[in-house]
This record gives sequence, C-alpha cells and structure tokens, in this order.
Amino acid sequence: MRNKQRSIRKCESSIRGRQAAWLSREVRQVVLTSLTMSTLSIYALRMGRLSARIFGEVVRPTDDRSLKVVKLFSEQPLAKRKEVYDWYPPHNTYVPLMRTLRFLGLYRDEHEDFKEEMRRLKKLRGKGKPKKGEGKRALKKK
Repeated sequence: MRNKQRSIRKCESSIRGRQAAWLSREVRQVVLTSLTMSTLSIYALRMGRLSARIFGEVVRPTDDRSLKVVKLFSEQPLAKRKEVYDWYPPHNTYVPLMRTLRFLGLYRDEHEDFKEEMRRLKKLRGKGKPKKGEGKRALKKK
C-alpha cells in the first residue's frame, strides 16, 4: 500500500512538473487516475522482469531500434556460424593427403608433374640450384 502511494505521488509530480499547455485539467486528472489504476505491485514488476530474463526477452519495454540491437547481440556471432567458417575446404588436411597419395602412385597431379619436369630440365641445362657452399657468396670468399 505504501509503495503504491509513493508511485502515485511520483506520477503526479512528473505530470505536474511538465506543465504541458495542451493538457487540460480534466485530461490530467484522467491520466493520473489511469496511472494509479494501472500501477503494478513491486512483486508483480519483479516477477515480470524475472520471467523476461528466464525466457530471453527484453526486461524493460524498449522501442524497435533498441530491439534490433538486442536481436543482433542475441544471435551467434558471424565468425562462429558453421556456414561461415566451413565456407572453404580444409586445405591443410587435403594437401598432405594428396601428396601422400601421389607418392604412393594412387593420385596423379599434372601440375606437380609439370613442375618436377621443369626442374629436371633446368638442372640438365645447368640452371638448377647450386650445392651447399658453391653459391655466389661462397665464391667471393675464395
């Protein structure tokens, strides 16, 4: 009862403090009576907030723009969504597997075959990598 009287006084003071010119005295009285009739007990307010928290709803009433922000934050982050992080195939698993299969002769990679052939032809012409200790830097010291 005491809390209800306090809330009524708060409502009255807030309406009187505004001193809205467009509100007539009768309208102010109607607003005050509707506010006093619609005030909930503290227990009911707390239970409403608790149920909103339990069921993942917004605790206090908010506008649509704020609800959009609440919705964005309640969703799973983009980086943790499966359709985002599984977009590309797992190359770090496939490459060693294909290399092993190629070595065993179960898979033929034409591009790797081409690169090996080019390295072999360069070596035949004398354009391959020098052996350890025979590079330009080592020849300068001699």
